[in-house]
Amino acid sequence: MNLEGKSILVTGGTGSFGKKFIETVLTEHPQVKRLVVYSRDELKQFEMSQLFSPTRYRALRYFIGDVRDKDRFKRACEDVDIIVHAAALKQVPAAEYNPMECIKTNIFGAQNVIDAALDSGVKSVVALSTDKAAAPVNLYGATKLCSDKLFISANNMKGGRDLNFSVVRYGNVMGSRGSVIPFFLSKRSSGELPITDERMTRFNITLASGVRMVLRAIENAWGGEIFVPKIPSYKILDMAEAIGPNCKKVIVGIRPGEKIHEEMITASDSFNTVDLGDYYAILPQTFRYSKADYISKTNATSVEPGFQYNSGTNKDWLSVTQIRQLIKQYVNQDFTIDV
Repeated sequence: MNLEGKSILVTGGTGSFGKKFIETVLTEHPQVKRLVVYSRDELKQFEMSQLFSPTRYRALRYFIGDVRDKDRFKRACEDVDIIVHAAALKQVPAAEYNPMECIKTNIFGAQNVIDAALDSGVKSVVALSTDKAAAPVNLYGATKLCSDKLFISANNMKGGRDLNFSVVRYGNVMGSRGSVIPFFLSKRSSGELPITDERMTRFNITLASGVRMVLRAIENAWGGEIFVPKIPSYKILDMAEAIGPNCKKVIVGIRPGEKIHEEMITASDSFNTVDLGDYYAILPQTFRYSKADYISKTNATSVEPGFQYNSGTNKDWLSVTQIRQLIKQYVNQDFTIDV
């Protein structure tokens, strides 16, 4: 895709996804007009600016702000063409203990992004979602489901504006902060790895693949889609074996709000889901366009009624060897193991 002359704002721009997205755009689209990192932590912005300096990258801007602050965010959106919304409170236990704080950021903050886009001449908004928004069992997932619904329905409010809102939903990002890989890496020197449930499975996606998915949504979205990439699964016991083969695996019990398997497309979603080859799209239930027209113009196919996309029934699985290779390539180049 061509981002030459475009102005892009990334909420949560100092997070794992945000930094990779910024790096990718600066590397592959050097003619981008403006790239705004919008986040609330000045220390993280300072640290990020040591890697990506506005002096070297003239398109870069660092804005201190919170998506909860509607006026500040609207000011940051002046002359912005594209918003990538990655800001969220996403730690499941913290959300259960501080529910209203999670709601303020993930739901009210999402609405602030929508309102600013409608009022500022923005052309495209892509919001990041999570597998936990599909049939949610915890507050974080429920707030992200609500956020998804807000962004999808925002297409009904755009009127004659040249603007579309879409969502990208994917599972665990390999090596992201708070995820299982860095946790296991930090624990393996103790000789024990805590396993919540030995049946547990998870989807796996790299940061680079997540960024590609968002760029594809920016380029191809009609508005109202939830894009879901086709990605492999792994068993938690295989992940533990890959990182600590000589460690004792201690079953500690499932945590509140946690699922045995991740789910990104439910059986109820199947009636509005199409297969686009490398990824799926859950189309909006209130169509601004017909499903038949979408299928015809995108060469998509409808999935079977009752279709589910679940990490436990996935057809694509990572082996222990593949997991180790991915950790070394994407998480820690110094990763080694004696087996």
